[in-house]
Amino acid sequence: MQFRILMAAAPCVLLAMFGVAAAADTYPRHSVRLIVPYPPGGAGDIVGRLLSSRLGENLGQQIVVDNRGGGAQLIATEIAAKAPADGYTLFLASATHSINPGLQKKLPYDTVKDFASISLVTSSPLVFVANQSLGISNIKELVAAAKAQPGRIAYASSGPGTGGHLAVELLSWMAGISLTHVPYKGAGPALIDVIAGQVQIMCTSPLPAMPHVKSGKLRALAMTGSARSRATPEIPTVAEAGYPGYETSLWYALLAPARTPRAIISRLHDETVKVIKAPGMAEQLLAQGAEPIGSSPQEFDAYLRTEIDRWTKLIARANIRSE
Repeated sequence: MQFRILMAAAPCVLLAMFGVAAAADTYPRHSVRLIVPYPPGGAGDIVGRLLSSRLGENLGQQIVVDNRGGGAQLIATEIAAKAPADGYTLFLASATHSINPGLQKKLPYDTVKDFASISLVTSSPLVFVANQSLGISNIKELVAAAKAQPGRIAYASSGPGTGGHLAVELLSWMAGISLTHVPYKGAGPALIDVIAGQVQIMCTSPLPAMPHVKSGKLRALAMTGSARSRATPEIPTVAEAGYPGYETSLWYALLAPARTPRAIISRLHDETVKVIKAPGMAEQLLAQGAEPIGSSPQEFDAYLRTEIDRWTKLIARANIRSE
């Protein structure tokens, strides 16, 4: 009886396997949506558009960037998590994806289980920048000014719970200072106000910030990496300013909804790594201070779990709260 049941089920299994293989062979048949949890102009948008353009060429279909900024990235992440698992909706996750589990009391999705990893795209230290009118040129001077007048200096971020927000809060906790947080819906509008002097400082990705540093509109105070960036070796680290152990980075990874067929994930992974490692793309990212990575799905899964654990412990220890 069991043998007859297995024999009867075999054609169905084979048809299902054939269907998945056939779908992967013809994928993609039309345009693909890439959800970016930022408004236009910020680091995430820059990475998303660079990736979508090159990846679309490799796949032979247009990849349309869908900017969904705000809501501490929860809105965009939930949309991506609940999208059909057919390979036609992708998600550009950032470091905030690993921060939110420790910062938010309840998430409308499971950070790990609701997504299928494709590849870690880039990783880079953040950079502390200040409006020139503030008259501060390094982290020691920032700390001294903040201690002299607690709460007077305001800092912008691309939203509550983002990497830039946590990077400043980590410094505030380690240095024993008080700064006023002004959250925005993305790095683009936040940087505009820092340049205009509406807000004094910001910690953000080098991608959108360094052009303004080079033009003289902003002043770079420090990088957040464990060592100086090879793209900007002239800028010291926060650790060098007297805070050993201070280190944080901003990363971007390409994900898909969970249960996306493995054959499609494999195709997307292979083409994504080709794009990341391509000389033109790699040089463009490095010039902006972003290190091109290109990992396996398994490597990113392990990295994500490590990051979630690290940030959850830090948030609890520093008593950082969602706003």
